[in-house]
Amino acid sequence: MATFDYAEIQAVAHELIEEFGQEGTVKRITPPDPVLGGDGTETSYPATLVPMTYDQRYINGTTILTSDRQIYVSSVGLAVVPQVGDIVSAGGVEYHVINADPNNYDGIANVVFIVQGRL
Repeated sequence: MATFDYAEIQAVAHELIEEFGQEGTVKRITPPDPVLGGDGTETSYPATLVPMTYDQRYINGTTILTSDRQIYVSSVGLAVVPQVGDIVSAGGVEYHVINADPNNYDGIANVVFIVQGRL
């Protein structure tokens, strides 16, 4: 039985996001040292992404707001896995990551990252 090639699907997803998307960043703020204190460390990672408006049927005013965006982030070349608490920048707008889905079906290749971003 042949296995499914998720790396190929990852490449196709990257091509589509690259063609129709834009350059942006995934910013992660590392909390300060719990003993010594200080400021958190902010690190930005370049990303290729596509912010999209949620379909009206998914907006319920509680978990998904009208201002939320569904952001497809290419996993190719991205140094981090987007997670809740990160900030995704797209077109000069910063979205706080409320929910993140790595779309990793085989435990090896992250096909694409789909995050819910909130202003």
